[in-house]
Formats: sequence, C-alpha cells, structure tokens
Amino acid sequence: MKKVEIFDPAMCCSTGVCGPVVDPELTRIASAVYSLEKKGFTITRYNLTNDPGAFVENGTVHQALAEKGPEALPVVLVDGEIVKMAEYPTNEELAEWFGTTPAELQEKPRVRVSVNFGN
Repeated sequence: MKKVEIFDPAMCCSTGVCGPVVDPELTRIASAVYSLEKKGFTITRYNLTNDPGAFVENGTVHQALAEKGPEALPVVLVDGEIVKMAEYPTNEELAEWFGTTPAELQEKPRVRVSVNFGN
C-alpha cells in the first residue's frame, strides 16, 4: 500500500480550512484526505506551524526547502519520494496512487453542533 505525506505551508490550523475566507483548494484536499483516512489508507498532512519537526526530520523535504524556500510548499511525497511541489495533488492523482476513484474522495467530515438556548 502506498504512503502519501503532504507537507503544508504554515497555516492557522491543521487543515487550513478555518478563518473568514477559506481557500476551496484546501477544502478539497481536506475532504480527500479525510475520505482516504476513513477508508484506511496511509496519508498524513504536516503543517509547518504545528509540526515543524517533521520538516526538519524528513531529509527529502528539508533539502527541498533549503533549495527552493517556502515557495516549494506544499511538498507531496509518495513512498518517500517527491511527486509534487508547490501544489496539492489532484483528486485524480490521489485516486490513482491509492487505487480508488476520484468520486470516493469527496466525503466531507461531519461535525455535530449542539446549541444551548439557556432554557
């Protein structure tokens, strides 16, 4: 089974899907990663803000950053090899790597919200 790692630029939260204006590309990748994780595939995202050690400890990513700077991010590794830099993988690429279909990568996380009206 393939192992995919995505090294994100510095973001305010682990997915980048927060704040008043959300980048649709970050929403798409968050949904795809969620769907793949739910199916048991090995895919991990590292955020430069929250996981700086992962960027230093991974020699391949560390070298890419040393050569190209933060403009290289996101860096995408498949089985330890760089397959993309400066852009996220498409749903088609993710589906190909994991042997699934792009349609299966669109499940959105569901969050239960409770409202207390103080009654």
